[in-house]
Amino acid sequence: MSQFAVRLFARLLPPLAAVAMALPAHAQDLVVSAAASLTQAFKDVAVEYEKAHPGRKVVFNFAASGALLAQIQQGAPVDVFASADQPTMDRAASAKLMAEGTRTDFARNTLVVVLPSTSKQEPKALKDLSAPAFARIASGTPASVPAGKYTADAVAAAGLTDALQSRWVFGESVRQVLNYVARAEVDAGFVYRTDAMIEADKTRIAFTVPTASPVSYPIAQVAASNNAQAAKDFIALVRGASGQAILQRYGFSPP
Repeated sequence: MSQFAVRLFARLLPPLAAVAMALPAHAQDLVVSAAASLTQAFKDVAVEYEKAHPGRKVVFNFAASGALLAQIQQGAPVDVFASADQPTMDRAASAKLMAEGTRTDFARNTLVVVLPSTSKQEPKALKDLSAPAFARIASGTPASVPAGKYTADAVAAAGLTDALQSRWVFGESVRQVLNYVARAEVDAGFVYRTDAMIEADKTRIAFTVPTASPVSYPIAQVAASNNAQAAKDFIALVRGASGQAILQRYGFSPP
C-alpha cells in the first residue's frame, strides 16, 4: 500500500474511532472489525483460521461497535464486521454495507455490574447504585458502545436515570470501562460478563443486570470486501464447532 493510500485512509477515520487499525499488507490479508469484547476470543479464532488456510492472515480492528460501523461507512477497507448488538448491525444492513445473505448470529453475553476487588460495597441490584458510596459509575458511551446502550436502557427501566445522571464516567469501549474499574478509578462499572473474567483478580462481579433484549452478537461480510470467500470462511469457522468452543471457553453463550 502506498504512503498516499495510508494517508488517505487515515483521513477517512472519524474522530470517534480513535483506535489504531493495522492495514493489510497484501491481498491475502483478511481485515476483521470486531467489538472490543471479542478481543481475546477472536485472536484465538484467527489462529485456527490461519492454520486451516495457509497463506492467509487475519488483521483485526477491535473497538466499540458504533465506532467500527462509522469507519466502514467512511470507506475503511474491512472484510468482516462483528457487532456486540443487533441495532448496530441493523444500521449497517439498512445502509447496504453488508453483503446480502451473510449476516448470522454467533454468540450471546450478559451485562453485569463490576466493582474494584478492593471495594467493601455489596450492591445486589441497580437501585443500590444510588447510594452515596457509588459517586463514580462507568459505562460505555450509549451512542456508540452497545454495552452503554444496554446500560442506559436498564437504568431507565429501573427508574434511576435522574438519580445516576451526575455520576457517569463514559468510556469509548467496554474494555476502557473495565480498565477504569480495575484501576479503582470508579466505584462501579457496567461491562459484559466475559470482560469481567479477564480482570478477575482486580474486579469482581456484583450482580447481573436485566436487559430488555438478549446481548446478541451478529457477524457479516462487508459488501465492499475484495476477499469474499475468505470472509465467508472466517464466518463459517466462527459459527462452526471449533469457533464456538473457543467463544464458550471465554464465557460466551451459543447464539
